[in-house]
Amino acid sequence: MNKNQFLWGASTSAFQAEGAYLEDGKGLGTVDVRVVPEGIADTKIASDHYHHFEEDLLAMKELGLNVYRFSFSWSRIMPDGHTVNEKGLAFYDKIIDRCLEYGIEPLPTLYHFEMPQALVDKEGGWLSKSTIEAYASYAKTCFEQFKGKVKTWVTINEQLIASAASDLHGIHAQSEEESMKNMYQISFNMSIAEKKAMQILKQIDPESKIGPVCSIQIVYPNSCDPKDICASYDAEEMMMYSLLDMSVFGHYPKRYTSYLKARGWLPSVSKEEENLLKSIRPDFIGINYYFPLTVKAPGKDHDFSKLPPFWRSTLFEVTDNPYLEKSEWMPNGMDPMGLYLGIRKLYDRYRLPLIITENGMAYSDRLEDGKIHDSYRIDYLDAHIQKIKQAVEEGYPVFGYCPWSLIDLVSSHQGFGKRYGLIYVDRTDTDEKECARIPKDSYYWYRERIKKGL
Repeated sequence: MNKNQFLWGASTSAFQAEGAYLEDGKGLGTVDVRVVPEGIADTKIASDHYHHFEEDLLAMKELGLNVYRFSFSWSRIMPDGHTVNEKGLAFYDKIIDRCLEYGIEPLPTLYHFEMPQALVDKEGGWLSKSTIEAYASYAKTCFEQFKGKVKTWVTINEQLIASAASDLHGIHAQSEEESMKNMYQISFNMSIAEKKAMQILKQIDPESKIGPVCSIQIVYPNSCDPKDICASYDAEEMMMYSLLDMSVFGHYPKRYTSYLKARGWLPSVSKEEENLLKSIRPDFIGINYYFPLTVKAPGKDHDFSKLPPFWRSTLFEVTDNPYLEKSEWMPNGMDPMGLYLGIRKLYDRYRLPLIITENGMAYSDRLEDGKIHDSYRIDYLDAHIQKIKQAVEEGYPVFGYCPWSLIDLVSSHQGFGKRYGLIYVDRTDTDEKECARIPKDSYYWYRERIKKGL
């Protein structure tokens, strides 16, 4: 790959940035009705990007970006999941047009942890086959609307988390068993929906590219014990390869299939669905990487009841890694080597171009004399960029880097206490203020880093 063609960007998502949760015809999304702990910001205002997008896009231009990875709000474009809201489309037209004016390639994500609540209430959400068709219709609307402007699309962001988090997809199980079974059925239905979207895009705009975004989990064994090494293989397969194998090859890995089948969690697949899954492949894979995991073979008394659903497994137990530096919001450790290993593993397995769609350091940033001196974030980003550079120099086709995030966003579960942005948004969980934008030291550092090239 020519280093001069490398894309430098930044990322956001609609529900974490936009606010304006009922303005201009937007419907309620699943994230708008979830229960948020008292004292934590919700999505109603978020970072108020809906009213600050011109300012934010100008900041991107001044930063020197040539790609912007963001997402569409399904509930803004189709408030009830079916009917098109022209004002919603017009908002994204404004963003895309301004990006193109500034020489920034728009890279929109169709589904990023948000969907119309009406689809959950009336049709059963992602457990229903009708939602698959609703997603396909939504994708078709977007492809037709932005044909000629958008050349690269993302189908679904972090399917592993999107299928596991009930407060994001809106389906609340009555038992642990039901929750686990739902997670795998939701994920399977998302895979079917993704394939339909890929087919539709190639019919509407054959030259456009489309692919998934996966939250990669590079997994280290806790020791040289063969059981720990096997546990690391199992964890990596369950949290990374399972969904990407389905996206690229049209089937799950054997070990993963056997594990789900033994527990009655394996979704049934029709011959028509099987043919669809194998009919088309993505053009690229997006990588979201923050930290690795370290696991060991589970002990007899291993209690995983309080862990995230995708870590609840009898095959592995998450443990500490004393070799990695930790932080308040990144207790599993920070590890640039993990990104490098992930690039190698994913390319060797799938032979598809890669783009880093998220990578960032969370911190409870505080203003000092009206500024944010985030040297810790600069160190984190620089170390990861160095590993991307190494991979590219070795011949791996990584074509872009989009750190998370352009601006401070409302975190999925921690509000504004947890910040990733290159630009500070001046508000707190309990006081929205004016959401003024203040570039951090990392913003100015990234601008100079982009000028140097990869």
